[in-house]
Amino acid sequence: MKHILAAAAVVCLAGLTACSVTAPAPEGSASPTTAVTSSSAPSQATPSRATGSTGAATPQAAQVKEGCEQFNSLFAEYRASEPTSNAYEDIYTKAAKARTAYTGNLRALFSSLAAMAISHSSVVEKGGEPDQATKDAVRDAVFANAGACTAQGVTLTL
Repeated sequence: MKHILAAAAVVCLAGLTACSVTAPAPEGSASPTTAVTSSSAPSQATPSRATGSTGAATPQAAQVKEGCEQFNSLFAEYRASEPTSNAYEDIYTKAAKARTAYTGNLRALFSSLAAMAISHSSVVEKGGEPDQATKDAVRDAVFANAGACTAQGVTLTL
């Protein structure tokens, strides 16, 4: 079971890091189909709106605030968890459930936390730590959402 969950975490992490951003070619370029592709995240990102909300593509302030507060709560729970695979699997389950409520950068907060929790779950019995890639994914997701969360009065914590 742990190997299946660890494999799921690796696939989830690969999905987070495999996203690419494509920008249209500048006006007046010789080739109208030329595009610039980058595998790195934009330097200033904004969270996407919650799934099922109505209105414009811009998230409502309450949804952003709720997502940021929920992440802080889950991350605090992760840090305070007993060092057992079951405790980390519980965090994984909660984060995986929470990520379904959001899209974009807010979803990445919960996806990366879920990946880190399952990674930690698979090695904790041997005294191991989650792999560095999952730690980096959480850090990157926090930085991508920091501006929007701070604008709503929530400081994301690591």
